[in-house]
Amino acid sequence: MFHLIFAVPSLLVIARWLLPLGLPLWGNAALAALLIGASQYHLWCRLSSGSVFAPEFPRPVVILFNWAFGAILLLAALQLMLDFGTLVVMLVLGRMVVEPESLRYAIAGLAAVLAAIGVAAALRVPPLKDVEIVVHGLPTQFDGYRLIQLTDLHVSRLYPARWVRAVVERANAAGADLIVVTGDFIDGSVAMRRADVEPLRQLHAPHGIYAIPGNHEYFFDYPAWMRHLGALGFRMLPNAHAVLSRDGADLVLAGVTDLSAPAAGQAGPDLDLALAGAPRDVPVLLLDHQPKNARDAAALGVAIQLSGHTHGGMIRGLDQIVARANGGFVSGRYDVGGMMLYVSNGTALWPGFALRLGVPSELTRITLRAGR
Repeated sequence: MFHLIFAVPSLLVIARWLLPLGLPLWGNAALAALLIGASQYHLWCRLSSGSVFAPEFPRPVVILFNWAFGAILLLAALQLMLDFGTLVVMLVLGRMVVEPESLRYAIAGLAAVLAAIGVAAALRVPPLKDVEIVVHGLPTQFDGYRLIQLTDLHVSRLYPARWVRAVVERANAAGADLIVVTGDFIDGSVAMRRADVEPLRQLHAPHGIYAIPGNHEYFFDYPAWMRHLGALGFRMLPNAHAVLSRDGADLVLAGVTDLSAPAAGQAGPDLDLALAGAPRDVPVLLLDHQPKNARDAAALGVAIQLSGHTHGGMIRGLDQIVARANGGFVSGRYDVGGMMLYVSNGTALWPGFALRLGVPSELTRITLRAGR
């Protein structure tokens, strides 16, 4: 069913864009085969690695598939817009109107260019984005405390070791007190990604490197990844916490597992367990991969929640749909019952759909400020 759903845009393009062009039969057949083949990118991923989430092709092939898959989706959307516009014109004029072939070729060219721009935006090493968060009750000793949030790295054939190394260098150069990763480190097994994640070992910050799992860790032998990430120097916080101290004051850093964990036979997110034994009357900074439970965290007195997962919606306009699937949260800052939620657009993207249009990736440097 998954693969049939992704075939629908290509079938729409064949029926509403390709066939009306009046090309020779062999031309229609060849282009239709290419469109259907590209639309089944995730099937080819499954055949290459056993998982739709880990395309094991050479990087240029993965890039080409993402471009073609994106171009099909964009062309389908543009063709629907063209059809709607044509229908409106016919209703206004009261007669039949034929869409000119030149317009069909134009929207195909536009879809191809937009897909290329989107893939290029997805592949870049993200720039540093500065965010300031005011925290009521934050000890003055933590005023000006800086942390780096990385999230949704999706280390894979699309985001290999050299890309990871560049991200690590940029994060280390940002001068943060703490580095956190809010899940979705990888797409692939430890054996597949061992060399590509190795540069993560070089991350360093005075107060350490902390992380939580995202939903993608549960797709690829979660226990093995938790062990390997720990060996790389990450202090993992699956329903656990740590106490950060600075000049005699404390801040609780807590983490929870992902909402998808129970489906993989693992413990689901449990904030009560994560905070068990934590000092009272100390602000809590929570790492939760998915933002949709933010209201529950706010009700329990969490001061700040950092999340990812949504990729910011990836494409402007699509972000509104993504928000509805994530409790109304998709990108940036939200005041949730007095708790500040920050949802990062993500450092990278799932290699199964790597396009960004109007929603840039980010490497987030967060500065905490004491509220009055």
